[in-house]
Amino acid sequence: MRNQSGAAGEAPHPSDTRPATAVATRKPVGERELIWMMALLMALNAFGIDAILPALESVAVDLGATGNSRQYVVGAYLLAAGIGTLVPGAFADRYGRRPVLFTALAAYIVFSIACTLATSFEMLVILRAIQGFSAAGIIALPPAIIRDRVGGDKMARMMSLIFVIFLLVPAVAPSIGQGILLLAGDWRFIFGGMAFAGVLMTAWVYIRLPETLHEEDRQPIIVRQIARNMTHAVTLRETIGYTLGSALVFGGLFGFINSSQQLIGEAFGAGDKFPMIFAICAGCMAIANWSNSRIVERYGARRVSHVALFLFIAVAAAQAWFASQPDETLWTFVPLMAANMSLLGFIGANFGSIALQPFRHIAGAASSAQGFLRMTSGAALGAAIGQAYDGTARPLAIALLATAVISLAFVLFSERGTLFGPPQPEAE
Repeated sequence: MRNQSGAAGEAPHPSDTRPATAVATRKPVGERELIWMMALLMALNAFGIDAILPALESVAVDLGATGNSRQYVVGAYLLAAGIGTLVPGAFADRYGRRPVLFTALAAYIVFSIACTLATSFEMLVILRAIQGFSAAGIIALPPAIIRDRVGGDKMARMMSLIFVIFLLVPAVAPSIGQGILLLAGDWRFIFGGMAFAGVLMTAWVYIRLPETLHEEDRQPIIVRQIARNMTHAVTLRETIGYTLGSALVFGGLFGFINSSQQLIGEAFGAGDKFPMIFAICAGCMAIANWSNSRIVERYGARRVSHVALFLFIAVAAAQAWFASQPDETLWTFVPLMAANMSLLGFIGANFGSIALQPFRHIAGAASSAQGFLRMTSGAALGAAIGQAYDGTARPLAIALLATAVISLAFVLFSERGTLFGPPQPEAE
């Protein structure tokens, strides 16, 4: 693979418009810093979702929301972010990653502040939807930036490490949100915390991230060409099964996120322990991603993720059985939920890397198109699962099992019936 000096920060990139002296004297951006930066960029999205979870009851009381409608504060953001991921990729392939990323960060900050001023529940939901849509670049661009630098199973390793750090945020975000709520006494300050986090990330990216798009890979803004690139990214048989498969299993995860506060706080009567339980589940997922980063280049993204998917189905079947019993307790629900979230750590990054592998020259458009399909499908499915909450864990357990089985069918389609493929070397 050629030396991608601009991506690594060792020399000025042709599209970097900052003064030459500033670029030349900047310390190179190494792999470790890039992983942290991309992880925390994506974590802004997770923080925007999970920090508000402990305050949903307060939001509902303050703004007059009833029943399961409080979930719309999360669901609207997720669904709009999924739709929004369709937009930034093509612009990032034309103008570069940096300007599009700054636009997304600015939107995240502005609409976080706007949410603090919401005077009705409907207004808050609309603002959250606009925030998710306009800030979608912080979700869509990190995988493209990584793909600018590496490919093969090395990309899967880097994405796994990104997910380790990324998942630390949802592990602690509910605790941060609850802490802000206890200290400030108003859920609006949580959105203020989101804006502050966005400002910090913007400063770091501006100072340290070089442009990673190679000059020869720039794509013109031709609607027909963009549509063709995006269509190719989501219709290629070798990758579509992985995009849809990850949408399904993460739809189950979104269903848990949407209903988690009600499920843990009301069904199991452990509302005061909600941040800790959520942290345990998310922490298990982070540990799994770290483990994946240690083994994926040796065994291959396909072998690791396929084994994990079969185990996910087995654990989901156990969840469905326990949920069907009239006396299910928190002590059976949490270990099984944590186990399946751990297995997602061996599925998510690997599925995403496999799906993006063939598209280095259109990585921005491909990441956007695949992210759109993954996020919109997953968010819509997650919202449906959340709305099916009936005071028990049964709807969630059945959904987890069903989505995993269908995901396996999609993977079999992409792999033409043959699973557990060999490791893939780093490639252009």
